[in-house]
Amino acid sequence: MARPSRNDLDTLVFFLGGHDLEMVTIRQLLEAQGVAFHDRHLAWGAAASAYDQEIAAALRAGRLPILVELKLDLSCPLEAVRVVDHHNEQAGQATALEQVFQWLGLPPAAWTRWFELVAANDRGHIAAMLALQPPATLQELRRVREADRAAQGVSAAEEVAAPAAVAACRQCAAGRLSVVDWTFDRVSAVADRMERALGGPGYENLLVRGPHTTTFFGDGPAVEFLTCGFPGSPKERWWGGDLPRRGFWGGTLAGQEVEEALVDFLASPPAAAEPSSP
Repeated sequence: MARPSRNDLDTLVFFLGGHDLEMVTIRQLLEAQGVAFHDRHLAWGAAASAYDQEIAAALRAGRLPILVELKLDLSCPLEAVRVVDHHNEQAGQATALEQVFQWLGLPPAAWTRWFELVAANDRGHIAAMLALQPPATLQELRRVREADRAAQGVSAAEEVAAPAAVAACRQCAAGRLSVVDWTFDRVSAVADRMERALGGPGYENLLVRGPHTTTFFGDGPAVEFLTCGFPGSPKERWWGGDLPRRGFWGGTLAGQEVEEALVDFLASPPAAAEPSSP
């Protein structure tokens, strides 16, 4: 891809979604390249309408708004904007950082080890970072996860409470599902401490039951089962990750119902493949 000219880049305006390490890294990249953006320091699940006035102004000026991980709830025609995302219906696409890098037309040499780690972390968490060549070191894993939790706004209270919640983790479905009851809606403090690579007990599939949200990390078929079995609007359900192999799913619904459904699903043998035609 040819690098856009300065004039081309000046026609772009990026609108940034919910903060995590990837979004903070995208902001830093845009700042370094001198490309226009708006950042309201939104939380996960943010919608494009948070920037209604700014998007309308960009369109009036003949510029191209690029929405980064923002739910589409705009009154303007969708063909007037571009979307950068890799969650929900866009799951499986390149990460938002990779897509923004492509929009800027930067050369491969500008793709740093830090960008590689941040993108892998956002795509598939610890497993994706360990699958890099070379694999992430323990120091890199800790640095990335600590930076991600900080970018998400994880509080000291969450960090302090996480070890006890991990210690009280329950095993279901013959050990295939680990369940953590959690007193916060952000789950990264407790999910990180469940990771074997970071010194935790490890898990095959993990369900975190919070006060208002329920979050799952694990096998791709289980993510697909939850996505189909518990439909909802983008504000109520979200999913993504390194699908179809592994991923995550979350929803604003009771954890007990999701836990019971997952236990039944994971206890069931996989469906037999259809016999091939002679």
